Amino acid sequence: MDTKAEVREFLMTRRARLTPEAAGITTSGTRRVAGLRRSEVASLAGLSVEYYARIERGAIGGASSSVLDALSRALQLTDTEHAHLLDLARAADGVPTSGRPRRRAERITPPRISLQWALDSITDGVAFVRNRRQDLLATNELGKAFYAPVIGDGGRVPNLARFQFLDPMSREFYPDWDLFAQMCVSIMRAEAGRDPHDKGLQDLVGELSTRDETFRRLWGAHDVRTHGAGTKRFHHPVVGEVHLAYEELVITADPGSVLMVYTAEPGSPSADRLRLLGSWSTEAAR
Repeated sequence: MDTKAEVREFLMTRRARLTPEAAGITTSGTRRVAGLRRSEVASLAGLSVEYYARIERGAIGGASSSVLDALSRALQLTDTEHAHLLDLARAADGVPTSGRPRRRAERITPPRISLQWALDSITDGVAFVRNRRQDLLATNELGKAFYAPVIGDGGRVPNLARFQFLDPMSREFYPDWDLFAQMCVSIMRAEAGRDPHDKGLQDLVGELSTRDETFRRLWGAHDVRTHGAGTKRFHHPVVGEVHLAYEELVITADPGSVLMVYTAEPGSPSADRLRLLGSWSTEAAR
């Protein structure tokens, strides 16, 4: 990843989206730029125009935490965007969050047996482990049935991003496809900032950028987000529409991997459909 280009494009897109009115700046006449001018960002952050211009051109290496904090306030960055800016600054200093130099793509290994036991102990919800490249590494039994459209017939490791952008079935599985697409790319953007030397992630971004125009456009927007918690709507080919709440849990023994758990509100139609899916998958396995 070209860190200078990432810094430049991230700051320019954040500046372009912030209107003078939202920033508390009074203007008059016709403006030739979308959003704020460089001079306006510099003034809001308490920096010289020349220094801010250097930073926006990508020369962020050596910038102090107080400068980065001031820029975040001036551009009204979210917590996730602020963390992304700090990750980019660390990368520019030669210190990626991972602490590791450029390396080959990591080989995908089977999950620890104890991790699989933990997944299998979750019986009323969909549980799976994914890495920062959106690879689906392990699931519980209900997760295997739920994500059957993603897992397919085998072959290479299932990948949520490839399914999202390259498999036409994803538009049926994700009724809110546009929202899912934006979330997927924004999460990958944040991961790329945390570890700019992850070759596997770089290769995936290159593949999807080449093969899908929507991915390419969303990647160019430089939006970032974390998953955390929330609700999603799915349409499963066996049981139909389900509304599920999700929680993302970090796996400390496997840096970069997270455990995702999807559950339905007790007593809801979605809970009934998950139970039906569980029964169906048990019967199908016999």
